[in-house]
Amino acid sequence: MDFRELIQARRSVRAFEDRPVEETKLEAVLEAARAAPSAGNLQGYEIRIVRDPATRQNLARAAFGQDFVGAAPVVLVFFQHPARSAQKYGERGRTLYSLQDATIACAYAQLAAVEAGLATCWVGAYDDSRVSAAMHAPADLRPVAILPVGYAAEQPAPTPRRGLGDLAR
Repeated sequence: MDFRELIQARRSVRAFEDRPVEETKLEAVLEAARAAPSAGNLQGYEIRIVRDPATRQNLARAAFGQDFVGAAPVVLVFFQHPARSAQKYGERGRTLYSLQDATIACAYAQLAAVEAGLATCWVGAYDDSRVSAAMHAPADLRPVAILPVGYAAEQPAPTPRRGLGDLAR
């Protein structure tokens, strides 16, 4: 599939098959995230891989009861690592660049998952402190996105998008 088709194929899937994700596919997703651009190549983010059912359920609760998070066989949690970016860029690195780095890495992972025949749903609605607690994350990391990954048990229809004339001026 070419890049445009890949983008068009991506959907927010909230129902997953009870089927494990192959390690080779998960590695491809993580390699894509690792290849994402980052400010000063500092890679001011971390990715936590969650397979444990109890931890996935804790993340679902931290995500305000979005149960599909716990139903996915793998959940990736993207954290910004402000101190890494602050080394070179000070406060702007701490507050913005590390956030951008984590966000871009998650977007690359999401597209790589589609290419691998997997499904995801970007989750941004959660309680930061509960996510950090569920992940036993150090205090200097801040969650940016939760990305459940698995095989789709639904095929959502495309959602409407703003027209280019409205979006880009």
